[in-house]
Amino acid sequence: MAHVQALSGTWRAAFDDQAVGDALRGLNHFLDDELARGVQIFPLRPFRALLEVEPDAIQVVILGQDPYHGPNQAQGLAFSVPDNCPIPPSLRNMFVELAREYPDSFVQQRNSLLRWARQGTLLLNTSLSVEAHKPASHAKRGWETVTDAIVMRVLREPRPKVFLLWGSHAQSKESLLREHPPAGPVLVLKANHPSPLSAQRPPRPFIGCGHFRKANTWLRNHGENGIDWLINKTPPHLS
Repeated sequence: MAHVQALSGTWRAAFDDQAVGDALRGLNHFLDDELARGVQIFPLRPFRALLEVEPDAIQVVILGQDPYHGPNQAQGLAFSVPDNCPIPPSLRNMFVELAREYPDSFVQQRNSLLRWARQGTLLLNTSLSVEAHKPASHAKRGWETVTDAIVMRVLREPRPKVFLLWGSHAQSKESLLREHPPAGPVLVLKANHPSPLSAQRPPRPFIGCGHFRKANTWLRNHGENGIDWLINKTPPHLS
């Protein structure tokens, strides 16, 4: 898969296992066949999250389900969309929570979360591609094996890190932490998905979870800088 070859050697090493290689080859054939049939697939760069942050730089892992399935939405970064794209409901609720946690400094935020990635946040979906207008259409096609390998590679780094697991798809990865003990300190924070369908429902409402502040407090207690979650000045085009 050409997209894998664009990754650093550090990330490519995560795919050396035969099962992962088989999954990637299967995905390559599947995606090529779909494109040959004229199917529209998002995003253009499925491994974008790995292009923006190396394993040893990761402080926070945020797991999503699969890419946005509408035109011009998916960037290859979980929950993120381009700034000129209407804000999706889940991302809107993430900003609602940020405003609740940082009431004195919150201003309107850019929709692209690239700034988080470049500070050490891995924005990883459990599936890395999707057919246009068909959510979860590429689930159980092999991506889960690949993203498991990515998470396991992250766990081999001794740097302290926080896993923000929102919703059942993200929380399904928690078993990897039990099966593959991390090399360094890890904090797992769980809540419902920020989707409007679940953000305020029990048992763990997303709104009010306090995860952004909790993650930074824990990271700083472990000698890390944490993530500057906010743009503290409204960009001119958003004012």
